Amino acid sequence: MIHLRSVSLREGETRPKTFPFNLPVVSGWEELTFTAPVTILVGENGSGKSTIMESLAVAAEMITIGSGSAHRDPSLEHVRELAKWFRLVWNKRTRRGFFLRAEDFFGYVKQQTLTRQQMQADLERVDEEYKDRSKLAQNMARMPFAGQIHDMQNRYGDGLDARSHGESFLALFQARFVPDGLYLLDEPEAPLSPLRQLSLIAAIKQMVEENGQFIIATHSPILMAYPGAEILSFDQTPIAPTDYRSLEHVNLMRDFLNDPESFLRHL
Repeated sequence: MIHLRSVSLREGETRPKTFPFNLPVVSGWEELTFTAPVTILVGENGSGKSTIMESLAVAAEMITIGSGSAHRDPSLEHVRELAKWFRLVWNKRTRRGFFLRAEDFFGYVKQQTLTRQQMQADLERVDEEYKDRSKLAQNMARMPFAGQIHDMQNRYGDGLDARSHGESFLALFQARFVPDGLYLLDEPEAPLSPLRQLSLIAAIKQMVEENGQFIIATHSPILMAYPGAEILSFDQTPIAPTDYRSLEHVNLMRDFLNDPESFLRHL
């Protein structure tokens, strides 16, 4: 399902000259159209992929992992003005899904760990304070804290911090994926081994079958190979579709794996 059909910039007004409007990808902007359930954004560091993803998250009023809302996330302040210029065209407006940057994941795990620890401490405090009260009074006092712990266990099991980064990253996706969602993922490969990246592809495929749409900014040749994905290159202005086999990331990685000594012998 393609929920978000296109993104363009407002016309008829003079655009600001400051960042991020002065980025080549923005100053040379033409309408960005999404033609597949999975769109891959590729380009070198500094090409503007993350800026566009962040602006899109704000414009689409996305839920963000870690802060709850793109509108309240202070780390997105630098793109709010650009987001106001975005004009989104939907086939079907969805409020489901989320925006996730790789760096936000680690903060989210820490937040979840601290929340669980606080709930456990509150339970211990209640048990001590209500030890001489009736069973009903004890259960009523425990209910808010026990309920939150139960919800976290249902979603994440023993906790995201009880697993490796790659395992917990996948657990987060599997717990938060819902049908009919729009998912913006900025470099989701960061904590994932190649094998875990293949697992992520499998999870994405499952959500696509349940009417999910994905827009993914990545440097991973594995994720770029998602079957049927449209690949958009940010290394040219305007942004344009490109073929997997012509990608510099792919060719460089292939050449390196075939003959690593030729790249490393001069070090």
